[in-house]
Amino acid sequence: MANILNTGVSGLLASQSAIATTSHNIANANTDGYSRQRVEFESRTPHDEGFGYVGTGVDIGSVQRIQNQFVQDRVEETSTEQSRVDTYYTMVSRIDTMLAEDNSGLQTVQNEFFNAIQDLNTNPTSTAARQAVIDSATNLTDRFNSMQSQFEDLQTETNDRISAAVEDVNTIAANIAQLNQEIMEAGTETPNDLLDQRDNQLSQLSELIEFSKVTQSNGAVTVMVANGMSLVSGNSATPVNISRDPDEPENYQILIGHDEPGQDITSRLTGGTIGGLLEFRDGTLDDAMNQLGRMAVALTDSMNEQHSQGITVGGVSGGDFFTIGEPDYTPNKSNTGDATLDIAIDDASELAASDYQLSYDGSEYTLTRASDGTSISGSGPLMSMDGISVEVSGTANAGDTFLIQPTQNAARQFGVAISNVNDIALASPVRSAASLDNAGSGEITSPVVSDSANTALNDTVEIRFNTPADTFDVVNTATGATLDSAVSYSKGEAISYNGWEVSISGDPAAGDVFTVEYNANGTGNNRNGQAMADLQNAALIDGTSTLQDAYGSFVSQIGSSTRQAQVNSEAMDALMSDAIQQRDSVSGVNLDEEAINLTRFQQSYQASAQVIAAADEMFQTLLAATGGY
Repeated sequence: MANILNTGVSGLLASQSAIATTSHNIANANTDGYSRQRVEFESRTPHDEGFGYVGTGVDIGSVQRIQNQFVQDRVEETSTEQSRVDTYYTMVSRIDTMLAEDNSGLQTVQNEFFNAIQDLNTNPTSTAARQAVIDSATNLTDRFNSMQSQFEDLQTETNDRISAAVEDVNTIAANIAQLNQEIMEAGTETPNDLLDQRDNQLSQLSELIEFSKVTQSNGAVTVMVANGMSLVSGNSATPVNISRDPDEPENYQILIGHDEPGQDITSRLTGGTIGGLLEFRDGTLDDAMNQLGRMAVALTDSMNEQHSQGITVGGVSGGDFFTIGEPDYTPNKSNTGDATLDIAIDDASELAASDYQLSYDGSEYTLTRASDGTSISGSGPLMSMDGISVEVSGTANAGDTFLIQPTQNAARQFGVAISNVNDIALASPVRSAASLDNAGSGEITSPVVSDSANTALNDTVEIRFNTPADTFDVVNTATGATLDSAVSYSKGEAISYNGWEVSISGDPAAGDVFTVEYNANGTGNNRNGQAMADLQNAALIDGTSTLQDAYGSFVSQIGSSTRQAQVNSEAMDALMSDAIQQRDSVSGVNLDEEAINLTRFQQSYQASAQVIAAADEMFQTLLAATGGY
């Protein structure tokens, strides 16, 4: 009788545990990361009755967690890449929107500025037209300033997002370490719910950062980031911190380690939200700021150079039309020398949209273009590359480095240098004319100023054709000096003296005279204004691209990056959905299946109760048969 009772009780308890497990599954059907559980039944050892073995009931072998580690790993890996591309797409699309819209991009205001100069050229004496040039120039500089400000806001936001993500990494790492401790304390028992919680924490970590993991024999998981740096080991989590980058203080670097300041792992983080933010900040955003700054520098340099070659309404040489800040540089905080840098832009058309690093090894300086790693080395103190020159003053010690940013912040300091409409140097300082007594068909072009600083620029110079008219003399009538004599005449060939250049075409006659002189009272002259307007179509960027071409290429580049990021994001969303579906097909709770299991285990429970009732009835019958003895 005892065997029947024990058998019934074992079935009752087994069914009860199965019902409890099924109920647990149903209750956690909507719990993120929950893996369904299943009771594994084991038959008890049968009893030898002499005539054969009689079963003694059932035991609960274990409560299995239905989970495939390979599927879980795929979810984590896919989550890391999905989070990276989604984050990058979110950020780069902000720049794409900014550049493409008329009310936030550069194309419209650039066209308006050059159109205003063209309008002024048609009516050089118009005060209203001159004011329109200044107003459109102000609108242009304001747009540059606004775009730079938006880029800097994006830079600040990106750094703040990195900071928040690092805090989340630390929180999750501490949770994993605590769960490791609880799992290790559980010993040989299988803490299914703790394992689920840890996997859920690992899944959340995978959204933030790329990592690798190893499960130890004691059940703990070791988590490593940045190609082998320990983030979690046993019940201990290594702190991850942020600090200002000593090379680039406006940006954060990411450090790991218990000791201050920790090891810099920024360049080794490539996945998750943090990887996407770093890819955007250190790649696309830096490049965008440099592209914008390069255009501002190129426009300022070319416009100021051309404007200085003209004269104002008051008859004085034109000054700067635009203002712009000096190239920035930042010495590394760990530098031990007292060296300072003097950075000059020698040729804005050769500028690259890049930062640079100057380093000193104790004997040589190395100037490296950050965008592609191209470098030059020399003993210094003067280094030249990509249209910039860097001169070192003071003493640099071995290991000292400097971050040089010729263009990244230039658009912030871009402004209009003139406010008085009469200060627009529209006229050329010199003019040319053919004598009314000339007998030949020769014609002289308007002078082009090649050196506005030449002290003899405004002197009157006559080009006098000899007999025969195949040579000419050049005489400075202001000083009486003959600048050149018996110069061979060639139609259309450049004639350059005193900082100006002209050419003569046609067939001059002997005795013909052509004059180049100061453009006195030349308020109606627009020669220099035409040259300024021509800058719209001049190759000011890389020596090959106009400002409009460079901006169009910039917009196209960002648009292409945005489109590619969108495609990648959609692809990763599909892969992530597939990975989750695969995990759910293995580990997810199916309520229909659990309802069937619940009914089945209820019936088993009731049947086991009937076995116990039968055993009791048999026992009562035995007692009655023996008279209660």
